[in-house]
Amino acid sequence: MKTSRIPGFYNMSVEDRRQLLKKMQVFSGEKANDFFSEEPLSLDTADNMIENVVGTFPLPLGLGLNFLINDKEYIVPMAIEEPSVVASASHIAKIVREAGGFQTEATDRVMIGQIQVVGCDDMDIAKQALLKAKDTIIEAANSAYPSLVARGGGAEDMDVRVLNEASDSNYTKMLVVHIYVNTCDAMGANIVNTMVESLAPKVEDLTGGKVYLRILSNLPDRCLARARCVIPPALLADKTFSGEEVRDGVVLAYEFADSDPYRAVTHNKGTMNGIDPVVIATGNDWRAVEAGAHAYAAKDGHYSSMTSWSVDEKGNLVGELELPMSVGTVGGSINVHPMSKFALDILDVTSAQELAQVIVAVGLAQNLGALKALVTEGIQKGHMALHSRSVAIAAGATGEMIDMISKQMIDAKDIRVGKAQQLVEAYKR
Repeated sequence: MKTSRIPGFYNMSVEDRRQLLKKMQVFSGEKANDFFSEEPLSLDTADNMIENVVGTFPLPLGLGLNFLINDKEYIVPMAIEEPSVVASASHIAKIVREAGGFQTEATDRVMIGQIQVVGCDDMDIAKQALLKAKDTIIEAANSAYPSLVARGGGAEDMDVRVLNEASDSNYTKMLVVHIYVNTCDAMGANIVNTMVESLAPKVEDLTGGKVYLRILSNLPDRCLARARCVIPPALLADKTFSGEEVRDGVVLAYEFADSDPYRAVTHNKGTMNGIDPVVIATGNDWRAVEAGAHAYAAKDGHYSSMTSWSVDEKGNLVGELELPMSVGTVGGSINVHPMSKFALDILDVTSAQELAQVIVAVGLAQNLGALKALVTEGIQKGHMALHSRSVAIAAGATGEMIDMISKQMIDAKDIRVGKAQQLVEAYKR
């Protein structure tokens, strides 16, 4: 079994990293060609994925290391342009693995399809008619996608809600049908949309109303993934701060985010900094995951922290994260984009449930990485060290000049393109 613990990986050249991964057999042989290709996503493939294609837009692909999740090793592909995220997630994963690793779980892959009905003479009578026909409606939904049923999935349940019942407006009062669909290892948007569209005539017959929208919901609160870690404070200590100081600072930072939406937005962005890169790398819909995660953070009526951090009776730091996770391992761009297939090959996950658990573990790690930096040295030190290299490159630095100008800007505490341009010109004289 491969290990995700690769000391000194960050000090290697890109080519040395690639060769090491090949030697470690991190990915299968047939995926190597895509990995080593200068243009893994061809223009022909891209032109068949979206409209009006003029090119492709590459992102850096890094590897989150040191992840031990449910006693299994994971090397995690992360596609992201922001400095320090991959390093931070890997650093926290190393701390957590020393404490026994992340523990995760996931519910069944149940997505929600919505059918909007308006113009019913009596909403309550219409609701009861639908509920009475529940079994027939579920059977009809499954007949629209028999291949899903054959794989062990399909529509499993139904619910009916009446919105704005007391309203006098014909535009606000409506009935909404929820169809709950187990999409197996697919994200399921097309599956669910096909099902609910097929049900429209039947719903209209039963309710006497008019069906308008019939579409997937991106708040799949029956498709959840959870991650947890327990860290002794000694593992959090650094040269300046004791473990207890870091632990208490993290809890206080969490309490701030949980109490104040202005802080919660940035706090949760730090969590999504870990989640989105894995979602993107595996070819999944990060806009859907983002939307569902932020909505779930407001499920109690106010927007607050996605994560929770507390201290247990032994003084350990306890972190938890639960989010809707509408990701798949088959279907859509996952089966089309060569690098998505490559990323899933590296991850070595066997199901969408397992992928969802890895993703929330990375999100929890990245949130702790951001909080730990904030309550100790500050977020800028590590972030700006990497950012300064990008600034130097933007100013025209190349080769060995990049590191030299980056260091000069850090020493001067003046990390700007204008400053970098001055240093580049001075270097060329």
